[in-house]
Amino acid sequence: MQARLKNLCWSHRSFKGKVLSVSFLLFFFYQLWILLHIILWTVVNPGESAFMESRLEHLQEKDEKATLRHQWVNYNQISIHIKQAVIAAEDAKFIDHEGFDWEGIEKAYEKNKRRKKIVAGGSTISQQLAKNLFLSNQRTPWRKAEETIITLMLETILSKQRILEIYLNVIEWGNNVYGIESASLRYFSSHARDLNSFQSAKLASMIPNPKYYERHQDASGLIERSGIILSRMNSAQVP
Repeated sequence: MQARLKNLCWSHRSFKGKVLSVSFLLFFFYQLWILLHIILWTVVNPGESAFMESRLEHLQEKDEKATLRHQWVNYNQISIHIKQAVIAAEDAKFIDHEGFDWEGIEKAYEKNKRRKKIVAGGSTISQQLAKNLFLSNQRTPWRKAEETIITLMLETILSKQRILEIYLNVIEWGNNVYGIESASLRYFSSHARDLNSFQSAKLASMIPNPKYYERHQDASGLIERSGIILSRMNSAQVP
């Protein structure tokens, strides 16, 4: 009887060891897959992000012919004004940090604690890009840990200019609208290179809730936030 129990315990430990080994290998190869993609993006533009693929899948559940409005535009064909506006709105320390704005995270934590709900995120442009490119919208400890790893990869491998270029080309700017070129055409019937400071401030102010602001272009919150961003744009450092 004792020998049988020992064998069962040994088998159980052996099984757990195999599961852990397989889990580690899967984790390792997943990180390697992400790393290789980021290395490739130093010379090749990304296609659809994980966020875009998720949105498209949802759209095609209702209409199988649905497509995304998305058009890549190179960094030198994007107005300096929208670069300034997005940095002023989303990540004022973008040039200086290495992926994480610890002061911003602390302020967001204190604000959420006072309000007793999540009203501020504190995520940098690099963190937002990590989520957009690879991760789901679910808030889980695993996703946050993975976001941290991917952010470090992005900051280590890509230049700040390349990070901002990809970010501007993949983020959501309304229902089925992705990237700065599609947003410029959608809201101002002009190309990304021709955006002025007022238009740029408005587009940057839409980022936190693009679908809502697409339908409510005259919302007081949008107008107020646009004014704040406009006042900060000249001090924004652009790569």
